[in-house]
This record gives sequence, structure tokens and C-alpha cells, in this order.
Amino acid sequence: MPLIVHHLNNSRSQRILWLLEELALDYEIRRYERDAVSNLAPEELRAIHPLGKSPVLEDDGRIISESGAIVEYICRCHGGQHLVPAVEDASYIRYLEFLHFAEGSAMTPILLNLYTSRLGDAGLPLRARIDQQLELHFQYMEDALAQHPFFAGDDFSASDIMMSFPAEVAVMNGGPAYPRLAAFVDACHARPAWQRARERGGSYFIF
Repeated sequence: MPLIVHHLNNSRSQRILWLLEELALDYEIRRYERDAVSNLAPEELRAIHPLGKSPVLEDDGRIISESGAIVEYICRCHGGQHLVPAVEDASYIRYLEFLHFAEGSAMTPILLNLYTSRLGDAGLPLRARIDQQLELHFQYMEDALAQHPFFAGDDFSASDIMMSFPAEVAVMNGGPAYPRLAAFVDACHARPAWQRARERGGSYFIF
């Protein structure tokens, strides 16, 4: 039975499709479309998971949510061990940090920026703080690539798949300020598996 990805258009669930393509796994996409006005996920997703969010992975009746957990599960249970550094390797801690940084520290200012941008003048009191936090986190990501092409080190890993989304946001917002992140995003998009996932997943961001 193939894995099932409950996939929301133009969302972070694109990363799960990419990982599955990297591993050449058989999977099915169940598609959900954002509301054209609110840009929110449809209520139908609540039938899959109470939070009504995507991605959700279904594996032989198991329902798994949270992008980081899904990535860890796929790598451990479906042949992705080569995308995880060995525990005794010096890069393992960096791998863990960035695997969870992507949905933890990085997404907080990104989401605050998204939500307050819809408030117009009402969001102005938070603007300076959000901008400061965006710059702080994006620069941290930029600096993390100073010595190595990937976030865990010299080798591509599952943490790079997770980090692709905040890196794309940084490049979209910061442009020339983050040349290493721009090179990283270009390298991600050049991977055949990313391109196959983009073709299967449909509308994604601005890329």
C-alpha cells in the first residue's frame, strides 16, 4: 500500500513530497485547496487531523502530523537513513538542530510577519520587532552556511529539506543580503527530486 500525503496547495507539505521523491518511494497525493479569499486550509482537512493542517502522512492506517516528525518517520522507517548523519558523526547535532529549527525558531517570526501584514496599520506596533527577528534568524541561517554548503555539513541531509522553506522565505524577502541562502535554494531547486515533487505537488510559493 502506498504512503498517502494529505497535501495542501502552496504549503510546506511540498517538502514531504520532495523527500518521498528523493527516496523514490511510491506515494499517493490527496489534494486540498486553500480558500481563494482567506488563503486558509479547507475544513475537510479536519476529518484527517483535528488541527486541520497539512502535511499529514498516512501509512497503513497510521496518521502522522508535524513536518519534522514526518521527516524523521520516513527516514527511519522507509529507507532514508542515508539522509541522516550517524549519531557518532560530528554533523549529527547540527542535523538535529536545523531539522527542528525549521519549524521551531525560524517559523515564529515568519508567521508573525504573515499574519500582521494582513492587519495594515493595526500591525505597525509589532513591525520593528518582527523585522528585527526576521533579520536575526535569516542571518543566523546565512552564517550557518559559511563553512559548508548544507546545514548539517558537507553532505545533503533531511535537515536541508526541512530548511528549504525558511531559506526560500529569506531569499524572497532579503534577496542579495543572503547570497549563501540563495545558492542553497538554487541547489535545492536544481535537484531532480525537487523538480519532480514540484511537478506533482502543483502551485508552490513563487517558484
